Amino acid sequence: MTENASAIIVRDLMAEFAGLTGLDPPHDRPRRYLWTDAYAVCNHLELFRRTGDATYRDLALRLVDQVHHTLGRHRDDDPRTGWISGLSEEEGEAHPTRGGLRIGKPLPERRPDEPFDERLEWDRDGQYYHYLTKWMHALNRVSRVTGDPIYTWWAVELAGIAHAAFTYAPSSGGKRMYWKMSIDLSRPLVPAMGQHDPLDGFVTYSELQAAAGGTILSVEIADMARICRGGNLATDDPLGIGGLLFDAGRIVQILEGSGRIGQLPGRAGSAYEDLLASVLEAAQSGLARFAGGGTLRYPADYRLAFRELGLSIGIRGVGPLAERVRENPALSRRADALMRYVPLADEIEHFWMDSENQKAGTWMQNREINTVMLVTSLAPEEFLAI
Repeated sequence: MTENASAIIVRDLMAEFAGLTGLDPPHDRPRRYLWTDAYAVCNHLELFRRTGDATYRDLALRLVDQVHHTLGRHRDDDPRTGWISGLSEEEGEAHPTRGGLRIGKPLPERRPDEPFDERLEWDRDGQYYHYLTKWMHALNRVSRVTGDPIYTWWAVELAGIAHAAFTYAPSSGGKRMYWKMSIDLSRPLVPAMGQHDPLDGFVTYSELQAAAGGTILSVEIADMARICRGGNLATDDPLGIGGLLFDAGRIVQILEGSGRIGQLPGRAGSAYEDLLASVLEAAQSGLARFAGGGTLRYPADYRLAFRELGLSIGIRGVGPLAERVRENPALSRRADALMRYVPLADEIEHFWMDSENQKAGTWMQNREINTVMLVTSLAPEEFLAI
Protein backbone atom coordinates (compact mmCIF):
# COMPACT_ATOMS: atom_id res chain seq x y z
CA MET A 1 0.00 0.00 0.00
CA THR A 2 1.31 3.46 -0.89
CA GLU A 3 1.69 6.14 1.76
CA ASN A 4 -1.03 8.23 0.12
CA ALA A 5 -3.46 5.29 0.03
CA SER A 6 -2.78 4.55 3.69
CA ALA A 7 -3.34 8.21 4.62
CA ILE A 8 -6.70 8.24 2.83
CA ILE A 9 -7.83 5.07 4.61
CA VAL A 10 -6.78 6.47 7.99
CA ARG A 11 -8.60 9.74 7.36
CA ASP A 12 -11.78 8.04 6.13
CA LEU A 13 -11.89 5.54 8.99
CA MET A 14 -11.53 8.28 11.59
CA ALA A 15 -14.26 10.30 9.90
CA GLU A 16 -16.47 7.20 10.09
CA PHE A 17 -15.70 6.82 13.81
CA ALA A 18 -16.40 10.50 14.49
CA GLY A 19 -19.79 10.23 12.80
CA LEU A 20 -20.76 6.97 14.50
CA THR A 21 -20.02 8.21 18.02
CA GLY A 22 -21.34 11.76 17.89
CA LEU A 23 -17.98 13.52 17.79
CA ASP A 24 -18.33 15.13 14.35
CA PRO A 25 -20.91 16.35 13.75
CA PRO A 26 -21.17 16.86 17.52
CA HIS A 27 -24.11 15.20 19.25
CA ASP A 28 -25.62 16.34 22.53
CA ARG A 29 -25.48 12.71 23.76
CA PRO A 30 -22.28 11.31 22.26
CA ARG A 31 -21.44 7.62 22.64
CA ARG A 32 -18.13 7.57 24.48
CA TYR A 33 -16.02 4.54 25.51
CA LEU A 34 -12.77 5.25 27.33
CA TRP A 35 -10.45 2.64 25.77
CA THR A 36 -11.52 3.41 22.21
CA ASP A 37 -11.41 7.16 22.77
CA ALA A 38 -7.83 7.04 24.12
CA TYR A 39 -6.67 5.53 20.84
CA ALA A 40 -8.86 7.92 18.85
CA VAL A 41 -7.29 10.98 20.49
CA CYS A 42 -3.84 9.77 19.44
CA ASN A 43 -5.09 9.01 15.92
CA HIS A 44 -6.41 12.54 15.47
CA LEU A 45 -3.11 13.93 16.76
CA GLU A 46 -1.30 11.71 14.26
CA LEU A 47 -3.43 13.05 11.41
CA PHE A 48 -2.63 16.59 12.58
CA ARG A 49 1.10 15.74 12.64
CA ARG A 50 0.97 14.26 9.15
CA THR A 51 -1.19 16.88 7.45
CA GLY A 52 -0.73 20.06 9.47
CA ASP A 53 -4.53 20.47 9.28
CA ALA A 54 -5.66 21.99 12.59
CA THR A 55 -9.07 20.36 12.14
CA TYR A 56 -7.62 17.10 13.42
CA ARG A 57 -6.01 18.72 16.46
CA ASP A 58 -9.35 20.35 17.24
CA LEU A 59 -11.12 16.99 16.94
CA ALA A 60 -8.68 15.52 19.47
CA LEU A 61 -9.40 18.38 21.88
CA ARG A 62 -13.15 18.08 21.33
CA LEU A 63 -12.94 14.36 22.02
CA VAL A 64 -11.09 14.98 25.29
CA ASP A 65 -13.80 17.42 26.30
CA GLN A 66 -16.59 14.98 25.40
CA VAL A 67 -14.94 12.16 27.34
CA HIS A 68 -14.56 14.30 30.45
CA HIS A 69 -18.12 15.63 30.27
CA THR A 70 -19.60 12.18 29.58
CA LEU A 71 -17.45 9.63 31.41
CA GLY A 72 -16.37 12.03 34.15
CA ARG A 73 -20.00 12.54 35.11
CA HIS A 74 -22.70 10.17 36.33
CA ARG A 75 -24.81 8.23 33.84
CA ASP A 76 -28.19 9.52 32.70
CA ASP A 77 -29.87 6.46 34.28
CA ASP A 78 -28.12 6.99 37.64
CA PRO A 79 -29.97 8.84 40.44
CA ARG A 80 -26.68 10.54 41.23
CA THR A 81 -25.85 13.60 39.15
CA GLY A 82 -22.89 15.80 38.37
CA TRP A 83 -19.20 14.97 38.41
CA ILE A 84 -18.37 11.48 39.70
CA SER A 85 -15.66 13.11 41.82
CA GLY A 86 -18.34 14.88 43.82
CA LEU A 87 -16.78 18.26 43.01
CA SER A 88 -18.90 21.30 42.31
CA GLU A 89 -19.61 22.19 38.70
CA GLU A 90 -16.89 24.85 38.70
CA GLU A 91 -14.27 22.67 40.43
CA GLY A 92 -15.17 19.71 38.23
CA GLU A 93 -14.50 21.77 35.12
CA ALA A 94 -11.05 22.63 36.47
CA HIS A 95 -10.30 19.05 37.60
CA PRO A 96 -12.35 16.74 35.33
CA THR A 97 -10.29 13.61 36.07
CA ARG A 98 -10.17 13.88 39.85
CA GLY A 99 -12.86 11.22 40.32
CA GLY A 100 -11.52 8.94 37.62
CA LEU A 101 -13.53 8.17 34.47
CA ARG A 102 -16.25 5.67 33.76
CA ILE A 103 -15.64 2.84 31.28
CA GLY A 104 -18.72 3.68 29.19
CA LYS A 105 -20.34 0.21 29.30
CA PRO A 106 -24.03 -0.09 28.28
CA LEU A 107 -25.39 -1.37 31.61
CA PRO A 108 -25.31 0.39 35.01
CA GLU A 109 -22.77 -0.83 37.54
CA ARG A 110 -23.69 -3.71 39.85
CA ARG A 111 -25.41 -2.53 43.03
CA PRO A 112 -23.82 -3.44 46.39
CA ASP A 113 -26.73 -5.82 47.14
CA GLU A 114 -26.71 -7.43 43.68
CA PRO A 115 -25.10 -10.87 43.18
CA PHE A 116 -22.06 -11.14 40.93
CA ASP A 117 -22.78 -12.44 37.43
CA GLU A 118 -19.61 -12.88 35.38
CA ARG A 119 -21.40 -12.68 32.03
CA LEU A 120 -23.28 -9.51 32.93
CA GLU A 121 -20.25 -7.90 34.55
CA TRP A 122 -18.57 -7.53 31.14
CA ASP A 123 -21.39 -5.19 30.09
CA ARG A 124 -21.68 -3.28 33.37
CA ASP A 125 -20.18 0.15 33.94
CA GLY A 126 -17.54 1.04 36.52
CA GLN A 127 -13.86 1.93 36.21
CA TYR A 128 -11.04 -0.18 34.75
CA TYR A 129 -7.49 0.65 35.75
CA HIS A 130 -6.00 -0.32 32.38
CA TYR A 131 -8.46 2.00 30.62
CA LEU A 132 -7.48 4.87 32.92
CA THR A 133 -3.77 4.41 32.11
CA LYS A 134 -4.56 4.54 28.39
CA TRP A 135 -6.36 7.84 28.96
CA MET A 136 -3.41 9.19 30.99
CA HIS A 137 -1.18 8.42 28.02
CA ALA A 138 -3.57 10.11 25.57
CA LEU A 139 -3.77 13.25 27.73
CA ASN A 140 0.00 13.41 27.91
CA ARG A 141 0.22 13.18 24.12
CA VAL A 142 -2.21 16.12 23.83
CA SER A 143 0.09 18.23 26.02
CA ARG A 144 3.12 17.20 24.00
CA VAL A 145 1.48 18.13 20.71
CA THR A 146 -0.30 21.33 21.76
CA GLY A 147 2.25 22.63 24.29
CA ASP A 148 -0.52 23.09 26.87
CA PRO A 149 0.57 21.44 30.16
CA ILE A 150 -2.95 21.23 31.60
CA TYR A 151 -3.60 17.88 29.92
CA THR A 152 -0.54 16.26 31.52
CA TRP A 153 -1.60 17.68 34.89
CA TRP A 154 -5.05 16.19 34.43
CA ALA A 155 -3.31 12.89 33.68
CA VAL A 156 -1.22 13.22 36.86
CA GLU A 157 -4.35 13.91 38.90
CA LEU A 158 -5.97 10.85 37.34
CA ALA A 159 -2.90 8.76 38.20
CA GLY A 160 -3.06 9.84 41.83
CA ILE A 161 -6.74 9.05 42.31
CA ALA A 162 -6.55 5.79 40.36
CA HIS A 163 -3.55 4.57 42.32
CA ALA A 164 -5.16 5.36 45.65
CA ALA A 165 -8.39 3.58 44.68
CA PHE A 166 -7.09 0.50 42.85
CA THR A 167 -4.15 -0.47 45.10
CA TYR A 168 -4.64 -1.97 48.54
CA ALA A 169 -2.66 -3.78 51.23
CA PRO A 170 -3.97 -7.29 52.00
CA SER A 171 -3.52 -8.79 55.44
CA SER A 172 -0.78 -11.04 54.05
CA GLY A 173 1.39 -7.96 53.42
CA GLY A 174 2.64 -6.14 50.35
CA LYS A 175 0.26 -4.48 47.93
CA ARG A 176 -2.19 -5.73 45.35
CA MET A 177 -4.55 -4.16 42.83
CA TYR A 178 -8.23 -4.46 42.04
CA TRP A 179 -9.18 -5.01 38.41
CA LYS A 180 -12.50 -3.14 38.38
CA MET A 181 -13.90 -0.51 40.72
CA SER A 182 -17.30 1.13 41.14
CA ILE A 183 -18.05 4.38 39.36
CA ASP A 184 -17.34 6.42 42.50
CA LEU A 185 -14.23 4.31 43.32
CA SER A 186 -15.69 3.38 46.71
CA ARG A 187 -15.75 -0.43 46.29
CA PRO A 188 -14.18 -3.13 44.12
CA LEU A 189 -16.43 -4.79 41.56
CA VAL A 190 -13.86 -7.39 40.46
CA PRO A 191 -11.16 -7.93 43.12
CA ALA A 192 -8.74 -9.97 40.98
CA MET A 193 -5.59 -8.20 39.74
CA GLY A 194 -5.01 -7.68 36.03
CA GLN A 195 -1.86 -9.51 34.90
CA HIS A 196 -0.17 -6.46 33.36
CA ASP A 197 -1.87 -3.66 35.33
CA PRO A 198 1.09 -3.08 37.70
CA LEU A 199 3.55 -2.90 34.80
CA ASP A 200 1.24 -0.61 32.84
CA GLY A 201 0.86 1.68 35.84
CA PHE A 202 4.59 1.71 36.52
CA VAL A 203 5.40 2.69 32.94
CA THR A 204 2.58 5.22 32.61
CA TYR A 205 3.45 6.95 35.89
CA SER A 206 7.09 7.09 34.76
CA GLU A 207 5.99 8.63 31.45
CA LEU A 208 3.97 11.30 33.26
CA GLN A 209 6.74 12.07 35.73
CA ALA A 210 9.23 12.46 32.88
CA ALA A 211 6.83 14.89 31.18
CA ALA A 212 5.89 16.86 34.30
CA GLY A 213 9.35 16.93 35.86
CA GLY A 214 10.33 16.50 39.50
CA THR A 215 9.28 13.53 41.59
CA ILE A 216 5.55 14.11 41.56
CA LEU A 217 4.63 10.41 41.25
CA SER A 218 7.69 8.89 42.92
CA VAL A 219 5.68 7.19 45.69
CA GLU A 220 3.27 5.66 43.19
CA ILE A 221 6.13 4.55 40.92
CA ALA A 222 7.87 2.85 43.85
CA ASP A 223 4.61 1.12 44.80
CA MET A 224 4.16 -0.24 41.30
CA ALA A 225 7.78 -1.36 41.10
CA ARG A 226 7.25 -3.46 44.22
CA ILE A 227 4.02 -4.99 42.90
CA CYS A 228 5.74 -5.81 39.60
CA ARG A 229 8.55 -7.77 41.26
CA GLY A 230 8.16 -11.49 40.82
CA GLY A 231 5.08 -11.11 38.62
CA ASN A 232 4.47 -13.42 35.69
CA LEU A 233 4.29 -11.38 32.48
CA ALA A 234 4.06 -14.29 30.00
CA THR A 235 0.89 -14.47 27.89
CA ASP A 236 -0.19 -15.80 24.51
CA ASP A 237 -3.08 -13.32 24.26
CA PRO A 238 -2.31 -11.05 21.28
CA LEU A 239 -3.65 -7.93 22.99
CA GLY A 240 -1.56 -8.68 26.06
CA ILE A 241 1.58 -9.23 23.96
CA GLY A 242 0.94 -5.96 22.16
CA GLY A 243 0.63 -4.22 25.52
CA LEU A 244 3.99 -5.63 26.61
CA LEU A 245 5.61 -4.28 23.44
CA PHE A 246 3.93 -0.89 23.95
CA ASP A 247 5.20 -0.71 27.54
CA ALA A 248 8.70 -1.83 26.50
CA GLY A 249 8.84 0.92 23.89
CA ARG A 250 7.82 3.55 26.42
CA ILE A 251 10.38 2.35 28.97
CA VAL A 252 13.13 2.67 26.39
CA GLN A 253 12.03 6.19 25.44
CA ILE A 254 11.99 7.23 29.10
CA LEU A 255 15.48 5.85 29.57
CA GLU A 256 16.65 7.49 26.36
CA GLY A 257 15.31 10.82 27.59
CA SER A 258 17.24 10.45 30.83
CA GLY A 259 20.40 9.39 29.00
CA ARG A 260 20.41 5.97 30.65
CA ILE A 261 19.39 2.79 28.86
CA GLY A 262 19.98 0.76 31.98
CA GLN A 263 17.96 2.39 34.72
CA LEU A 264 14.80 4.37 35.21
CA PRO A 265 14.98 8.07 36.09
CA GLY A 266 16.12 8.57 39.65
CA ARG A 267 16.73 4.86 40.24
CA ALA A 268 20.12 3.19 39.97
CA GLY A 269 20.95 -0.49 39.68
CA SER A 270 20.25 -3.40 37.42
CA ALA A 271 16.72 -4.14 38.68
CA TYR A 272 15.09 -1.88 36.12
CA GLU A 273 17.17 -3.16 33.24
CA ASP A 274 16.13 -6.63 34.39
CA LEU A 275 12.48 -5.56 34.28
CA LEU A 276 12.82 -4.31 30.72
CA ALA A 277 14.60 -7.52 29.74
CA SER A 278 11.79 -9.51 31.35
CA VAL A 279 9.17 -7.58 29.38
CA LEU A 280 11.00 -8.24 26.11
CA GLU A 281 11.47 -11.90 26.98
CA ALA A 282 7.78 -12.32 27.82
CA ALA A 283 6.79 -10.61 24.57
CA GLN A 284 9.11 -12.85 22.56
CA SER A 285 7.85 -16.08 24.14
CA GLY A 286 4.25 -14.93 23.71
CA LEU A 287 4.81 -14.08 20.06
CA ALA A 288 6.37 -17.49 19.44
CA ARG A 289 3.35 -19.25 20.95
CA PHE A 290 0.84 -17.02 19.19
CA ALA A 291 2.53 -17.29 15.79
CA GLY A 292 2.70 -21.06 16.12
CA GLY A 293 -0.87 -21.44 17.31
CA GLY A 294 -2.49 -21.07 13.90
CA THR A 295 -5.25 -18.66 14.94
CA LEU A 296 -4.34 -16.26 12.12
CA ARG A 297 -5.59 -18.95 9.71
CA TYR A 298 -9.09 -18.94 11.22
CA PRO A 299 -11.99 -17.22 9.42
CA ALA A 300 -13.05 -13.76 10.63
CA ASP A 301 -16.04 -15.07 12.61
CA TYR A 302 -13.63 -16.91 14.93
CA ARG A 303 -11.25 -13.98 15.51
CA LEU A 304 -11.39 -10.75 17.51
CA ALA A 305 -9.97 -7.89 15.48
CA PHE A 306 -9.20 -5.50 18.33
CA ARG A 307 -7.12 -8.11 20.16
CA GLU A 308 -5.09 -8.90 17.05
CA LEU A 309 -4.75 -5.21 16.18
CA GLY A 310 -3.45 -4.56 19.70
CA LEU A 311 -0.64 -6.94 18.80
CA SER A 312 0.05 -5.32 15.44
CA ILE A 313 0.21 -1.89 17.11
CA GLY A 314 2.82 -3.20 19.54
CA ILE A 315 4.78 -4.84 16.72
CA ARG A 316 4.91 -1.50 14.87
CA GLY A 317 7.06 -0.22 17.74
CA VAL A 318 9.62 -3.04 17.57
CA GLY A 319 11.80 -1.45 14.88
CA PRO A 320 12.19 1.91 16.67
CA LEU A 321 12.77 0.07 19.96
CA ALA A 322 15.56 -2.02 18.42
CA GLU A 323 17.27 1.11 17.14
CA ARG A 324 17.07 2.84 20.50
CA VAL A 325 18.74 -0.02 22.40
CA ARG A 326 21.41 -0.68 19.77
CA GLU A 327 24.22 0.40 22.10
CA ASN A 328 23.10 -1.93 24.90
CA PRO A 329 24.18 -5.44 23.79
CA ALA A 330 21.92 -7.39 26.16
CA LEU A 331 18.80 -5.44 25.28
CA SER A 332 19.74 -5.26 21.61
CA ARG A 333 19.85 -9.05 21.32
CA ARG A 334 16.38 -9.34 22.79
CA ALA A 335 14.99 -6.62 20.56
CA ASP A 336 16.55 -8.15 17.44
CA ALA A 337 14.91 -11.48 18.29
CA LEU A 338 11.54 -9.73 18.04
CA MET A 339 12.20 -8.42 14.54
CA ARG A 340 11.31 -11.74 12.89
CA TYR A 341 7.69 -11.17 13.93
CA VAL A 342 7.32 -7.75 12.29
CA PRO A 343 5.59 -9.23 9.18
CA LEU A 344 2.72 -10.36 11.43
CA ALA A 345 1.55 -6.74 11.63
CA ASP A 346 1.10 -6.54 7.87
CA GLU A 347 -0.73 -9.87 7.88
CA ILE A 348 -3.16 -8.75 10.58
CA GLU A 349 -3.80 -5.36 8.99
CA HIS A 350 -4.41 -6.81 5.52
CA PHE A 351 -6.87 -9.35 6.90
CA TRP A 352 -8.97 -6.80 8.74
CA MET A 353 -8.87 -4.24 5.94
CA ASP A 354 -10.64 -6.77 3.71
CA SER A 355 -14.25 -5.60 3.32
CA GLU A 356 -15.50 -9.19 3.41
CA ASN A 357 -13.88 -9.79 6.79
CA GLN A 358 -15.42 -6.57 8.09
CA LYS A 359 -18.86 -8.09 7.45
CA ALA A 360 -18.20 -10.71 10.15
CA GLY A 361 -20.19 -10.49 13.35
CA THR A 362 -17.02 -10.23 15.38
CA TRP A 363 -16.11 -7.05 13.49
CA MET A 364 -19.57 -5.47 13.50
CA GLN A 365 -20.19 -6.18 17.20
CA ASN A 366 -17.06 -4.22 18.09
CA ARG A 367 -17.05 -1.88 15.10
CA GLU A 368 -15.85 1.30 16.77
CA ILE A 369 -12.98 -0.19 18.76
CA ASN A 370 -11.93 -2.30 15.76
CA THR A 371 -11.97 0.71 13.44
CA VAL A 372 -9.95 2.92 15.76
CA MET A 373 -7.33 0.27 16.54
CA LEU A 374 -6.93 -0.56 12.85
CA VAL A 375 -6.16 3.13 12.27
CA THR A 376 -3.63 3.12 15.13
CA SER A 377 -1.89 0.12 13.60
CA LEU A 378 -1.74 1.82 10.19
CA ALA A 379 -0.56 5.15 11.67
CA PRO A 380 0.99 4.34 15.08
CA GLU A 381 3.65 6.98 15.60
CA GLU A 382 1.68 9.32 17.87
CA PHE A 383 0.28 6.53 20.01
CA LEU A 384 3.69 4.87 20.45
CA ALA A 385 5.45 8.13 21.42
CA ILE A 386 5.70 9.55 24.94
